[in-house]
Amino acid sequence: MAADKFPIEAGHIMMFARSIGDANEIYYDEDYAKSTEPGCTIAPPTFVQASAQFDPNYFLRPKIGEEWFGSAKGPTGITKREGGGGGGGGGGGLHAEQHYVYHRQVKVGDILSSSTKPGKSWEKEGRRGGKLKFSESVTEYRDQEGEVVVTATSVGVQTEKPATS
Repeated sequence: MAADKFPIEAGHIMMFARSIGDANEIYYDEDYAKSTEPGCTIAPPTFVQASAQFDPNYFLRPKIGEEWFGSAKGPTGITKREGGGGGGGGGGGLHAEQHYVYHRQVKVGDILSSSTKPGKSWEKEGRRGGKLKFSESVTEYRDQEGEVVVTATSVGVQTEKPATS
């Protein structure tokens, strides 16, 4: 994901914190936040994922006028398309894990930009899905001064074939 400009606003932080059920006052009460170690309102962990809403090409966000896979065309809301699945060989692609390294707190007033590059890749033999192909995607979030604020590493896995029971 690569957002050219991701402004960090107090309202966005508050809504994100509410959506994940985190009532910590540091995410929405400016007076309280001033009395804490950071001294200001900060964003909850994983907040940088919200930058997807500022990326015009993010695949999970519907494009106006185009059918979206979440359009409830089937019982799961996912419409199967020819050649879909992402895993090749009849298998599938999965999000395996996510890691964050915080170089400093994300705070109200920051304007982040992001860039994504491939990370490591490796293979492992699975018990039920055949060969498993793992790959990392590393996203750096930089502030308005160009300093790295957060490094997010996403690990995806593709199975050679559908897992059997």
